Amino acid sequence: MPSEKQIERQLARQYDTHDPQMRRSLGVLLGPPILEGNKIEVLVNGDAIFPAMLEAIRQAEKTITFETYIYWSESIGREFSDALIERARAGVKVHLMLDFLGSMKMEDALIKEMKDAGVLLQRYHKPVWWKLARLNNRTHRKLLVVDGKVGFTGGVGIADQWRGNAQDEDHWRDNHYRVEGPVVGQIQAVFTDNWTKATGVVLDGPNYFPALKPEGDKPAQMFSSSPTGGSESMHLMYLMAITAASKTIDLSAAYFVPDDLTIRTLIAAAKRGVRVRIITPGKIIDSDLVKAASRERWPELLAAGVQIAEYNPTMYHVKALVVDSLLVSVGSTNFDNRSFSLNDEANLNIMDEAFAQRHEQLFEADWQRSTRVTPASFARRPWWQRVSTAVVSLVGKQL
Repeated sequence: MPSEKQIERQLARQYDTHDPQMRRSLGVLLGPPILEGNKIEVLVNGDAIFPAMLEAIRQAEKTITFETYIYWSESIGREFSDALIERARAGVKVHLMLDFLGSMKMEDALIKEMKDAGVLLQRYHKPVWWKLARLNNRTHRKLLVVDGKVGFTGGVGIADQWRGNAQDEDHWRDNHYRVEGPVVGQIQAVFTDNWTKATGVVLDGPNYFPALKPEGDKPAQMFSSSPTGGSESMHLMYLMAITAASKTIDLSAAYFVPDDLTIRTLIAAAKRGVRVRIITPGKIIDSDLVKAASRERWPELLAAGVQIAEYNPTMYHVKALVVDSLLVSVGSTNFDNRSFSLNDEANLNIMDEAFAQRHEQLFEADWQRSTRVTPASFARRPWWQRVSTAVVSLVGKQL
């Protein structure tokens, strides 16, 4: 099977974010249509996120579909497993898709307990000797749908570092989203696509795809990408959003390792007067390799006027793009080659001024807890950071 061609040229700027063409292009050129009538609640940090997810699971009557990358046998993992087991024993069809690498810390006994209770548990891309190459393709999506009516997506994994309220180094900063309305059907469709690929079983019918009435006033689409079909689509979506920007770009990036084309697109935005701000993790990060690779490209961004700041209190795991106080893209996608080309990812795109304003407020609060990186401060970085950046840049495409 031939590999897909990568996007090589910078996009021509034909419209801005508020032009109706932007919405048409998102819904026609790139993916599923943008649907009206959705209610989307922003959940900030684990103290708000996990109770909402567990409450929805415990209220399930017919089906639960749950796909995630990280799922460990810690206290929160036990709580989720207990809730899924209880619903499975009550007759609810529970489908659990776990990435093999992301769930390696899960105890075999817990997996067996869930399966024995009737949970239909699938490990995504478990390594086998004749398909080792696919191990590099992981499902990084975070999707939960209950009864086909209530959906969740965002950045959190099922592990104890996401507990709490980002109050210290052991409790991470992240966002997640509770969704009702027609776009939940699109979230369900993204899950069922991977479930079918992994099991050969098609999930269909009213228990998974019920008729959905409007629940709010937010226009939204669930956008997905995968190396097995449209691996460049998420990359293109980000490039289109940056190219359309006319005033502001606020990017929250847990892992920020942009390629040459993305660098040029961000610089072009800054040079035409767009205020571009980026928050990345600071000294507390779960991958020093990613941090070193990220810093390789900072000098040219800083020189063009792009503002970069490092979050101080704890690991910054937020993944959000806000453009021109209108377009918001949130979900599992990191700003790096792995998310754009290697992983299965999913983002919720919302075009709504009130929703964008809420995210700008969250961004401002995070910006105030971050340290601004200037050309002068970057030039004074320790010698060992310079060396690590040079070495890690050689393997940047795998990060």
